[in-house]
Amino acid sequence: MASVHLQSASGFVQQIQARSHQLRADEPLDNGGTDSGPAPYELLLAGLAACTSLTLRMYADRKQWELGLIDVRLRFSRDEQGREKIDRTVAFGAALSEVQIGRLAEICEKTPVTKTIRQGTPIATTLQQTRLEIDS
Repeated sequence: MASVHLQSASGFVQQIQARSHQLRADEPLDNGGTDSGPAPYELLLAGLAACTSLTLRMYADRKQWELGLIDVRLRFSRDEQGREKIDRTVAFGAALSEVQIGRLAEICEKTPVTKTIRQGTPIATTLQQTRLEIDS
C-alpha cells in the first residue's frame, strides 16, 4: 500500500525516497541537527494533515459541497506523565451548515491515517548485518 526507502550516510540528515519523490528529514538546530528538513514527528503530522484534507475533499466532491480552502493545523504534545496527544483543528473557507460541519467532523475521525495512528499499528523490525553503500 505504501513504502519508503531511506539512507543516511552521517549526521541527522535523512534522505527519503517515496516512489519518485525525494524528501529530507532532519532535526532542528537545538536538537543537534542542521534543520534542513522537517523532524520525524513533523513528517508524521504532515501525513495526518494531508490525509485529513484529501479525505475531506474527496467526500465533499462526492456530495458536491464547496469547502473552499481547507486549513488543517496539528500539534503533537506529551504531558509530564508521558501521555502523547495530537490536537487537530480544521477550518474551511466556504460557509457550511451545521449539518455539513457535523458530518465533516465524523469524516475526520475516519480518515485512514487517523485510524492507523489510533489503533497503534504493529511494527515488525528486521536487522541485517551487511556491508552497504549509498545508492547513487
